[in-house]
Amino acid sequence: EHQIMLPKFDPANHKACLSVLEDVTTNAKQIQDSVLEAILSRNAKTEYLRGFLKGKFDKQTFKKNLPVITYEDYRSYIDRIANGEPSDIICDRPVTVLLVSSGTSGGVPKLIPLTAEDMEQRNLFVSLYRPLPFKHIKGLSEGKSLLFYFLTRESETASRIPVRTMITCVLKSVTPANKFIWERIQISPIEIATCPDTTQSMYCQLLCGLIQRGNVSRLGAPFASSFLKVINFLGDHWSELCSNIRTGRVSPWIKDAHCLSGISTFLSAPNPELASIIEQECSKKSWEAIVRRLWPNAKCIEAVVTGSMSQYIPMIEFYGGGLPVISLFYGSSECLFGLNINPLSKPCDVSYTTVPSMAYFEFLEVKKDQEAGLYRYRLGDVLRVTGFYNNAPQFHFVGRNKVVLSIDMDKTYEEDLLNAVTNAKLLLEPHDFVLIDFTSRVDFSSYPGRYVLYWELGSKVKDKKLEPKREVMEECCFTVEESLDSVYRKGRKNDKNIGPLEIKVVRRGAFDELMNFFVSRGTSVSQYKTPRSVKNEEALKILEATVVSKSFSQKVPSWELHELHSSR
Repeated sequence: EHQIMLPKFDPANHKACLSVLEDVTTNAKQIQDSVLEAILSRNAKTEYLRGFLKGKFDKQTFKKNLPVITYEDYRSYIDRIANGEPSDIICDRPVTVLLVSSGTSGGVPKLIPLTAEDMEQRNLFVSLYRPLPFKHIKGLSEGKSLLFYFLTRESETASRIPVRTMITCVLKSVTPANKFIWERIQISPIEIATCPDTTQSMYCQLLCGLIQRGNVSRLGAPFASSFLKVINFLGDHWSELCSNIRTGRVSPWIKDAHCLSGISTFLSAPNPELASIIEQECSKKSWEAIVRRLWPNAKCIEAVVTGSMSQYIPMIEFYGGGLPVISLFYGSSECLFGLNINPLSKPCDVSYTTVPSMAYFEFLEVKKDQEAGLYRYRLGDVLRVTGFYNNAPQFHFVGRNKVVLSIDMDKTYEEDLLNAVTNAKLLLEPHDFVLIDFTSRVDFSSYPGRYVLYWELGSKVKDKKLEPKREVMEECCFTVEESLDSVYRKGRKNDKNIGPLEIKVVRRGAFDELMNFFVSRGTSVSQYKTPRSVKNEEALKILEATVVSKSFSQKVPSWELHELHSSR
């Protein structure tokens, strides 16, 4: 619920934006109290709140009577609104859009109610963090941004409420009246970004960026993973892109009217000299620093690199060649929460400052046995509080408090699995291999059950055969096991109710196929996050069909009684 608006200000006035940020963080407690008071007073007569508040609007009644819940507790209310019932069963304002989440964090997309006021609040939030890079990065204003966004096909509910992703909402908000704002910031025309065909859109956005390479001061995408997918796409299509630039004609398979209209102003004449420069860089044996080499005036790469995205940092740094990687904000489909006031901080040190007017925030101590919660909604993200900016809490996004793998008494959480894989993939580096992406599942086809990891490998050396030695992969299996908690290791060594961990290496491009599967089911390319565990049978068939090698842990992980002190 977004009930107290940020004060109106001119987004183009950077000083005004920074002044508002100072005000809201200085008065954080008062704003939070006002937000809660407004939420309760405005929505007290809704069907949901009426039964809990019983006419009282104070904080004590709110915390005493309202349960902390999850999305599933709201699903029936949202379904009723989608089917035509009035919005006031949960909200005093009309629901104008249902935001669809990525559907990869929990397996099934959520539908999050959005009001016109919500959307305005989010736009103001974006205006708050946009000046921060310009304050800290010299020369950023001397060019434009090549930020890759992709439209997702939208749908409607039975009551004709649009169902969209947040990125689609942003792209749809660009109109002829405000188009000049987009054109002032972005290299790629809005016509290309709103092309419904992701492949054509990505190709043409890259083509625009290469033609205007000297005018690009910043590159990026919503998530680190989506930016890497763009780089991989460039790796597969650079020769064709160079041909287009050399001849001054776009490839005949680009047929979308949006893309053709957008690219026409860029690809107006042959440019063989530029094509040769790009071809020379892309044909080199190593793609280290390819971003900096292709876009020599770029000052940074912008993408979310915290939480589960942190595993992609090494590859982004490899391609970036020393360009700062900045993670500007933290948010979800439910709400935008905080922004990074020190954008040049190292990705591992990023702390987000809470914007207290966005929602009423409650922080609960992490308990690993809880599932991670519009009124007292349990979101499920694990945050490590790092300090305060003025009077607003700052936090580091750790990951999801979510069980991804479970056998018998063991429950492995997303954060723990990510840490274990991070330790194991270090063993690949001396052999010139890198981990591109991974996911997991539990295999109960034999007893005892085991954890299975699917790894897609790459190399920093061009055309290197992706065939690691068996003993290297076996050691990776063991390192993952050694890095998991004592409950898992006890189950392996003493109780023998967990089998040896298995790593299945899949062919290059397997995780693109997995992404395409989820995109075909409505997930946005811009918002897609690789699921860290897979249960969907069709998705598992895709992975299994791409397996090129299998390895098992050949050693039993250590376990000692005193280690129980550090267990959950």
